[in-house]
Amino acid sequence: MLSRYLIEFLLVVLAVLGSCSAATIDYDANALIINGQRKIIIAGAIHYPRSTPEMWPDLIQKAKDGGIDTIETYIFWNLHEPRRREYDFTGNLDFVKFFQLVQQAGLYGILRIGPYVCAEWNYGGFPMWLHNTPGIQLRTDNDIYKQEMQIFTTKIVNIAKEAKLFASQGGPIILAQIENEYGNIMDGYGDAGKKYINWCAQMAVAQNIGVPWIMCQQDNAPQPMINTCNGFYCDQFKPNNAKSPKMWTENWTGWFKAWGGKDPHRTAEDVAFAVARFYQNGGILQNYYMYHGGTNFGRTSGGPYITTSYDYDAPLDEYGNLNQPKYGHLKQLHAALKLGESFLTSGNVTWKSFGNGVDLATFTNSSGARFCMLSNIDKSKDANIDLEQGRKYFVPAWSVSFLDGCNKEIYNTAKLNTQISMMVKRIHNKEDRDVDGDGDGDAQVQQAPQLNWEWSPEAMKDTLQGKGRFKAGVLLDQKSTTFDISDYFWYMTSVNINETIWKSWNWKNATLRISTNGHALFAYVNRKLIGYQFSKQANTQQMVNGDDYSFVFEEPAVKLKLGANTISILSVTVGLANYGAKFDLKPTGLIGGSVQLVNNGQDTIDLTSSTWFYKVGLNGEVKRLYDPNSTKAKWFAEKLPFGRPMTWYKTTFQAPAGTDPVVVDLQGMGKGYAWVNGHNLGRYWPTEKADGNGCTTFCDYRGQYNNDKCRTNCGNPTQRYYHVPRSFLNNNGTNTLILFEEIGGNTSAISFQIITVGKVCGHAYLGNTLELSCQGGKEITDIEFASFGDPQGSCGSFKVGSYQATNALAAVEKACIGRQSCGIEISDATFELNNDIGVTSRLAVQAVCS
Repeated sequence: MLSRYLIEFLLVVLAVLGSCSAATIDYDANALIINGQRKIIIAGAIHYPRSTPEMWPDLIQKAKDGGIDTIETYIFWNLHEPRRREYDFTGNLDFVKFFQLVQQAGLYGILRIGPYVCAEWNYGGFPMWLHNTPGIQLRTDNDIYKQEMQIFTTKIVNIAKEAKLFASQGGPIILAQIENEYGNIMDGYGDAGKKYINWCAQMAVAQNIGVPWIMCQQDNAPQPMINTCNGFYCDQFKPNNAKSPKMWTENWTGWFKAWGGKDPHRTAEDVAFAVARFYQNGGILQNYYMYHGGTNFGRTSGGPYITTSYDYDAPLDEYGNLNQPKYGHLKQLHAALKLGESFLTSGNVTWKSFGNGVDLATFTNSSGARFCMLSNIDKSKDANIDLEQGRKYFVPAWSVSFLDGCNKEIYNTAKLNTQISMMVKRIHNKEDRDVDGDGDGDAQVQQAPQLNWEWSPEAMKDTLQGKGRFKAGVLLDQKSTTFDISDYFWYMTSVNINETIWKSWNWKNATLRISTNGHALFAYVNRKLIGYQFSKQANTQQMVNGDDYSFVFEEPAVKLKLGANTISILSVTVGLANYGAKFDLKPTGLIGGSVQLVNNGQDTIDLTSSTWFYKVGLNGEVKRLYDPNSTKAKWFAEKLPFGRPMTWYKTTFQAPAGTDPVVVDLQGMGKGYAWVNGHNLGRYWPTEKADGNGCTTFCDYRGQYNNDKCRTNCGNPTQRYYHVPRSFLNNNGTNTLILFEEIGGNTSAISFQIITVGKVCGHAYLGNTLELSCQGGKEITDIEFASFGDPQGSCGSFKVGSYQATNALAAVEKACIGRQSCGIEISDATFELNNDIGVTSRLAVQAVCS
């Protein structure tokens, strides 16, 4: 036994040593060639700032276990250089450490520098100082911008070189990307755009990194750039050079979520079908965007109106849990692809059409062996195909079968043979005990611990009196003026109502009309809040036309007084635009809008060109009320307010026991920000609900996916739960939760919960192995259903079919009870069933984890 462990250890050491030697990265139209070995690449995107360094090793290992061989990430300029020539590569911005962990896991890396990233990221990853640089024009043939872009790109490349991260130095990075999806919007820049993209290519090549450069969505990418595809499907994509490999840099595994929107869902079967079709049609590299989506901590979400969660329905969910069955189904796909790697990279393929969208691709390797992929792209009709010599195959609609040796089906994209995990949220604390002896610990833990709250009003005496830090005779652009250091920006002015106006126009009651470019505003007149409004209302009514987030706020019966009247407007952003031609020029706040007082719809006092006083941010932000150690905070325990706008709340709590991911349930709150131990969890907005229509319990994987297909969570808060990474918590001490509430909320229902696997289920066909697994040290304690035959229904509602083996339940219990994971080989012998009715039997199981 010792000798076996010693051999395994030496193999690991040799693998690590081998990975540190310089590698040559080459390619042709049929393969990426690494040190002379012809390869297909199966990559997955994990963005390092959307998780924590403590999460990285687990995420990377799970990706590897799922058959991923390459990890891809963007580089986020606004985080790394928030102020010009002031850099930050610490904590979850340490991309060097991230790639070193990738290499330690034995994986390759893809570095997408951009430095524009899109990614539903605030301002597309651009720092605001860049926008504010005099004479600059972003993403075009502008010398100032090109100089800044080159300085930052060179900075990132030099850091990577110093850490020997490129494969040419013995590191993991095999490809790098410059710019991002520019071809989609290049027409908006005219000839200057064409000059710019050529310059990008020349600048990138001059970095001399020793690995190929790519440009995604850039049909006119100049050589030696490799142009690549992004989308839900890229099987029909062709590179602009016959010698370039066919690459898919973004295979969208789901979609992002916007406030007021429903949850997106893309089925495992459709993702697998798209991947299989890509490789069947000559694909060499595909990258799941996202493999782990993660969390938009702090103010990083873009859009506008992108949620704090960036789950993306990815194979690893926001918290790092396996999203089953997507994770497992793709894992099996990757194994089938790797089995056929030598065939797929040979360049020797022949095609045979069977009609009705059914095609057979036969790949032959250098030794003459064969590997086949049989596809059916019909959206509704299944196919029974006879490949002669008694080889008959059932190919469901919208699926691809992998045939080893062209005679044995080893995988079909539509046939799920993997676990489905039913995730649950539970209140779970260090005091939990299994008082009822059933092993599940549920009976006593569903009552949330009482949280004791303190509160503090947002200090607004200065702003409600119209006192700002600077003034101007025009309405300013919010993002430019604030340098985007805060969501909040005060516009303040005063209007004098003299006796003549007062008597002749009857201005006691007037309408305040504000035209704004968004994304929200709170209006105060003479120190009183008269109303607020968002570009999208909390009743889910869409008020946005395309990417236009402007709106008009009108509040009638505003009480004015004789003499000076102070008008204070708090403008609020909800993430900055991140996509489109010249998206960086989109105005925010009141710039380009107007402010008017209207009397009876006839007489108007236009305040647009008045003298306006301004203040950036909240006083609570300046006092660092979000920091538990702030010495400037004054908290009150008495008369805890509910429904009070512009209020800070604070409480303490104990970290939930165990290792399962933690969330805070903010039901009852309105909109604002949440911090745990000083870490900004991001924006919360549980009052913003999805429309009650358009969801379905059944999702047909067949037919092309779009981001409106198979939506769920209708009528519920877009996001109720917010991720609290374990590394943010003090496991053996007190933790502090601080909230800033904008519109008014109720803290009584807030609780901390864990997310874990409650039940696992699945079905698998004859000849496969069904693997079931719990998480967090939990074991399978009960088998609620097990049937081998033709079971009906789906996870959560299985039923016995027309026939079944009598020993199915006993066999599954024997294999799984008391184990954290188990594997059940599905065969007639295992279940002692003689099937003479010509139906392919399958196993369906549902089990409890606790």
